[in-house]
Amino acid sequence: MSSTILHESPPPGLEAVAAEQAPRMRGAPPGRHPFLVALGERVRALRARRGLTRKAVAQASEVSERHLANLEGGVGNASVLVLLQVAQALQCSLAELLGDVTGSSPEWVLIRELLEHRDEATLQRVRAAIGEMLGTGGDNAARSSRIALVGLRGAGKSTLGRMLAEDLGFPFIELSREIEQFAGCSVAEIQSLYGMNAYRRYERRALEETVQLYAEAVIATPGGLVSEPATFNLLLAHCTTIWLRATPQDHMQRVIAQGDLRPMAASAEAMGDLRTILAGREPFYAKAEFSLDTSAQALQPTFVALRALAREALHLA
Repeated sequence: MSSTILHESPPPGLEAVAAEQAPRMRGAPPGRHPFLVALGERVRALRARRGLTRKAVAQASEVSERHLANLEGGVGNASVLVLLQVAQALQCSLAELLGDVTGSSPEWVLIRELLEHRDEATLQRVRAAIGEMLGTGGDNAARSSRIALVGLRGAGKSTLGRMLAEDLGFPFIELSREIEQFAGCSVAEIQSLYGMNAYRRYERRALEETVQLYAEAVIATPGGLVSEPATFNLLLAHCTTIWLRATPQDHMQRVIAQGDLRPMAASAEAMGDLRTILAGREPFYAKAEFSLDTSAQALQPTFVALRALAREALHLA
């Protein structure tokens, strides 16, 4: 087991990074170093994007929940080895955790300078242009007849996806089932036996094969797909994306109605975790071309709205 040593000042070598980044960080609360506050924010954001509870990260990293809470709160300065353990548990590089990945080469630094302080619309255009230049596809320059439904579990992707596929005469692809076929076992078994990194690799392979095999399809994607940038870029480049949104209460109730009673194990904590995960992923779900609120009305009128949205996107009568 690795120790969880805490320091009262930044580890050697990080002072320069902190000094360089401090002007761009939000004001830190009195008595808290701005670098540590920003580090804590990144840990929380990465944890939410991955859909992991603090307890799960603590167990995977072998760092106590108390020390992890201090780190996220910007009041604990963990040793570099502890930060490495946390980065591994969050499936990211230590550089990403420290927020300095764009300082790794002169080109990165120059690109960062060009893009810094640009608005979201400009960044989206740049990302699409880069995709076109690199041959990985832009943001649906030609609208794809593959419709991908994104959103958190319980948004209605499977139910509405099947209905939409039947209406359009398209194959319905539930990507989770494709992942299980690749692995030869259930999603839960993949994650417990081989880990989240292996699951993400299967997820990418399943999406790649789906894109290759189907020119037309309705695809229900796993809720966490957006947390893997390479896979999400592939989805955005080759599918017409629709974000199915719902309230946290509806997400929870629908999952339970499907027979999954795990959220009830600690209902207050479960709802809090769900809200955190949703908040962490919403900015990525919002990159979808279209969105539909599935909590606004009953199933049939929601399907009618989705059908109209999809047919308009694909220029169908």
